[in-house]
Amino acid sequence: MNLMQDIIARAKSDKQRIVLPEGTEKRTLFAADRLIADEVANLILVGNPSEIKSLSNQYNLPHIKNATIIDPVNHEKKTEYAELLAGLRKSKGMTIKEAENIVENPLYLGCLMIKNGDADGEIAGAQNTTGDVLRPALQIIKTAPGISVVSGAFLMFIQDKSYGKDGILVFADCAVMPNPNAKELAEIAVATARTTQAIVGVEPKVAMLSFSTKGSAQHALADKVIEATRIAKELAPDLLIDGELQADAALVPSVGTSKAPGSPVAGKANVLVFPNLECGNIAYKLVQRLGNAEAIGPVLQGMAAPVNDLSRGCSVEDIYKMVAICANQAMKK
Repeated sequence: MNLMQDIIARAKSDKQRIVLPEGTEKRTLFAADRLIADEVANLILVGNPSEIKSLSNQYNLPHIKNATIIDPVNHEKKTEYAELLAGLRKSKGMTIKEAENIVENPLYLGCLMIKNGDADGEIAGAQNTTGDVLRPALQIIKTAPGISVVSGAFLMFIQDKSYGKDGILVFADCAVMPNPNAKELAEIAVATARTTQAIVGVEPKVAMLSFSTKGSAQHALADKVIEATRIAKELAPDLLIDGELQADAALVPSVGTSKAPGSPVAGKANVLVFPNLECGNIAYKLVQRLGNAEAIGPVLQGMAAPVNDLSRGCSVEDIYKMVAICANQAMKK
């Protein structure tokens, strides 16, 4: 069984309530029909019930009728969610009247459902920008205890099985934080390790990447990674985290032994934490395109409950896989 099959099997074993705020979007509906048929998750579709029914008939999606369908404009918990939102945003001056309008936004409604205990996770982004998906999540669900930043990890399935865990590596941050400081970078490392535990199901070996290995170069950029490594070890002493390491020292056993002897991570890393978004985003796309690797994500991490963002160019298969991943995150929460 490969990792994705394992992730789907785990989701089936403990079905989570995953809300899809873009409930009338075509790819979302096709993915939802498959997910329901395969019993991967208990799905909640947000959208006009008549429109969803009409589209499911038009596209011949017989399983959509088994989803929970929530009309964002008219449902029994609208007042309850509005009061919850107004309470959460009271310090920002939000009134009940304003909240009653905002809760009709499916992205806000999905997050309020999670906050209220009526859903376990959310997938959106097929129609909406990352900013639109993240804004209500940060306002309502907020970050996990001890974490102040949200970041994005990619599961990288590499052709060469000698790297990572049978060719599986986790890259971060590749999606959210442009230039994290040392503390933020440390939190990204810890969050990525927890993602690796929850989704890949292996012990994370986290390499804090730089152009320097153990003082081989002197520069403020390397100093940031050194400091981030120190903070990460303090935040999570149970994790294997080491740095600063060059990419070859992190991945190649002979290079790791030579450049960082005695390191618990060098030469056998399965989690690569990049010093900034520029490096992370470029790296995952180069590995994906030139190395013919499969990249699944971004898996948003650092939230108090799982909310994941899709690319607006996503496929039905992407949505299917991300729902299964989101369910695995929710199980760990």
